[in-house]
Amino acid sequence: MNEQIEQFLTYITEVKGYSSNTLAAYRNDLSQFMAFLEPRVDRWDQVNRGLIVDYIMFMKAEQEYASSTVARKVAAIKSFFHYLVDQGKLEDDPTATLDSPKVRKRLPRAIAEADLERLLAEPAREQTPKALRDRALLEVLYATGLRVTELVSLNLADVNLASATLRVMRPKDKAERIVPIHERAIEPLQVYLERGRIQLLRDPKEPALFLNHRGRRLTRQGLWLIVKHYVHEVGIVEDVTPHTLRHTFATHLVEGKAELEYVQELLGHANISTTQVYTQVGKGGSSGKG
Repeated sequence: MNEQIEQFLTYITEVKGYSSNTLAAYRNDLSQFMAFLEPRVDRWDQVNRGLIVDYIMFMKAEQEYASSTVARKVAAIKSFFHYLVDQGKLEDDPTATLDSPKVRKRLPRAIAEADLERLLAEPAREQTPKALRDRALLEVLYATGLRVTELVSLNLADVNLASATLRVMRPKDKAERIVPIHERAIEPLQVYLERGRIQLLRDPKEPALFLNHRGRRLTRQGLWLIVKHYVHEVGIVEDVTPHTLRHTFATHLVEGKAELEYVQELLGHANISTTQVYTQVGKGGSSGKG
């Protein structure tokens, strides 16, 4: 996939005459887009409109980019797919009917409650180190509403089971906040720490909370693949991602009449306007689709 990006960058430089600054911006925007897609597709012809819309929501909700930044990145993606179609490298353009303003107003999607419980229960069917890790991962993800990057960045030192809290660093500006862990996630997390992590560990100096099979810090891509695996195992046909659990966490808080300022603090939103979208989800935006 990177090869096609490099060909496109060469084209806009040599044929279109774009400046070095524009070239750098396009490279950055398309590289970020490809990183988002990597756990889910391995060819550009597998990218559909829905995936692009999910990426736009990811930029707004998790990365909290300004609308102008999102618009610029979407423009780069559109230009890239136009190029692929014009060059005969792709038959259909997934951005052809993409209406950016409407997409930006799209409500977050929460997973149906029955699907959520089946998903969270699935790892408990086994007692292997990986299954113990996966159960703790999914429970903590839903019980705290952390962003993907925040979750995989957690260290052992950030966990305080006595006070049932996590110390979380926001990736964008390194702002720190203390997030309570809902009681349902305490036991799975404790079991993982006592019986799972110690078996996955290779280097006693490894600080990461969640480890992969090599004993190293679990990556964002690794987390996406874990969620995808369990979604498939329990037979959920809708597209459920780690970020879907964050949306579900926030939706359930708002539906439970939690104060918006409290939800904002838990989610680490810089602006209350980002949090206010969840007041609309219960008015028809929430569904079983993840």
